Amino acid sequence: MRLLSLLFVLLLTLSVAPLAADARSDAKKQVEFGIAVSQRGLWREAIYRWERAAQIDPTYAAAHNNLAIAYEHEGDLDKARAAYEKAIELEPNNSFIKQNYELFKEINDRTTRQDNQ
Repeated sequence: MRLLSLLFVLLLTLSVAPLAADARSDAKKQVEFGIAVSQRGLWREAIYRWERAAQIDPTYAAAHNNLAIAYEHEGDLDKARAAYEKAIELEPNNSFIKQNYELFKEINDRTTRQDNQ
């Protein structure tokens, strides 16, 4: 009986790995489509695709980073900050994401200071 339980756990573990790989693959396709439409200026469609990617695979930092850029482009700075922070949380050593976030904070802080003067 113990051997049967161990085999069941092993089988369950092996079946979860392909699901995670499929989720990342599906999320990647959404991210790539989002990039393509954003390059044509279709930012709402890009946001939709990147939100889908983040729903499909919540651990996909690139989806959150791209969402942050799109939210920033559309002027939704609170959502942009949250998306950048999620991307950084997921991949704290990703220099590309850190650079985007630092630039966002610099511009956003400068704009906020100018608005308050």
